[in-house]
Amino acid sequence: MEVDSNATRGEEGLILGGKRNDDAGDDENVEKNEFKEPSTDVDVEVPRIGINFASQQETRCYYEKYASQKGFGVRKISTKRNIDGQSSYYSLACVKGGKQKSTAKSRFISRLSIKTDCKAKINVIVDGDGQCTISRVLLDHNHALSPKISRFQRSRRKLDSYSKRRVELNDLASIPLDKNSHSVASEVGESENLAFGEKDCGNYIAEVEQLKLTIGDAEALCNYFVRMQRRNSNFFYVIDMDEEGRLRNVFWADARSRAAYESFGDVLFFDTTYLTNKYDMSLTTFVGVNHHGQPILYGCGLLSREDVGAYDWLFRSWLECMHGRPPNAIITDQCKMIQAAVAEVFPSSRHRLCLWHIMKKLPEKLGGLAQYKAIEKILKGAVYESLNPQEFEESWSKMIEEFNFEKNEWLSSLFVDSHRWVPIYVKKVFWAGLSTTQRNESMDAFLDDYVSSKTSLKQFVEQYDSALKSKVDRENKADYCSSNST
Repeated sequence: MEVDSNATRGEEGLILGGKRNDDAGDDENVEKNEFKEPSTDVDVEVPRIGINFASQQETRCYYEKYASQKGFGVRKISTKRNIDGQSSYYSLACVKGGKQKSTAKSRFISRLSIKTDCKAKINVIVDGDGQCTISRVLLDHNHALSPKISRFQRSRRKLDSYSKRRVELNDLASIPLDKNSHSVASEVGESENLAFGEKDCGNYIAEVEQLKLTIGDAEALCNYFVRMQRRNSNFFYVIDMDEEGRLRNVFWADARSRAAYESFGDVLFFDTTYLTNKYDMSLTTFVGVNHHGQPILYGCGLLSREDVGAYDWLFRSWLECMHGRPPNAIITDQCKMIQAAVAEVFPSSRHRLCLWHIMKKLPEKLGGLAQYKAIEKILKGAVYESLNPQEFEESWSKMIEEFNFEKNEWLSSLFVDSHRWVPIYVKKVFWAGLSTTQRNESMDAFLDDYVSSKTSLKQFVEQYDSALKSKVDRENKADYCSSNST
């Protein structure tokens, strides 16, 4: 199982971002021309049917260079996957594709939109070896193109390694953000030569601060992993670094968790409700149920950002830890990024959205409406009392029409995903009681006695053993009661 090439496993060299590497090489050793965008003086070949590429990355790079030269942005759409979960077909299109939809909650609030229903795109077929071939080309745009301002497109706003280093050093010297980006621009003559702006510099500095741990936290994490693996060689951990050698993502699972999954791995509950606010890193848990109906832990992860790439890395690390055996069924929160990662890594697993989490959001999403009580009654009736899919769809449509919810995005997304959470669609799959509204709330409170918004990473790893021992004691007590009573 392939996991991120920047990941550190087991007892191999552990390098944590405990502090910024301020003396790692002189600035003179960094080539200043690194940060310049690839030259667009040489015309990029116009897309045509039949052009081949070695990979999806190479295809994307080619089309983005062409788009940069012409003056439009690029987005990926219409991905289709084969039975193995791998991409077999996708499209790279102009960012102005699609129809304009208002997301404003009030008719008095205007929202800008870049959509013009532009049809320009290329279709790409991916064969079994990962090679890509352009199968269809649409070149005409229905809007003006401007190569001079294409650097503002999101797909082009990137900081290269030299610019990152320069921005970091300026920040360490307490140079204000506006002057920070201007100082980089001055080295290339003018800001038009930069592929990023002041906001991008600010986002990068925020990310650096987010990934930077104190020395105590880095040492605590390192010492805990080494100590646990010396105690039991089946302790598993993976550490993912960014390009600058700073901690980005972490996953670990103790030997008992791995053994428990062998017996109770039918259903997996992936929880993202914990958050260590001090570093803005999400603490995620992989949870299951034992033979007493008690929650058991299958591993923990720390993510510096919550996007498809991070979840994909985490799921692949967990799957490697569990010897490549995916769960029969997996339950997650309603998050498009998690759903995409599950489809990529666990294509054979039945994926369900947590009913408890969805119903818990009703007051938040609809509670402000005058007819909330009536809406809640009808919605719950459709969800819990429908005897077949047709009855559910009829009840849902009646509610949407009666309360004019045609433009409610949350309800629309719920209906699209109804086959993943409405009981009538998922009742034939074994879920171990994990996704009912009556399920044990201790599933969400698995680590509540040990984690709070103020808990530091060092404090958490020191208390992690205590949390696991507490769960083991509860299981042993339940074993005793089961064998000594009838």
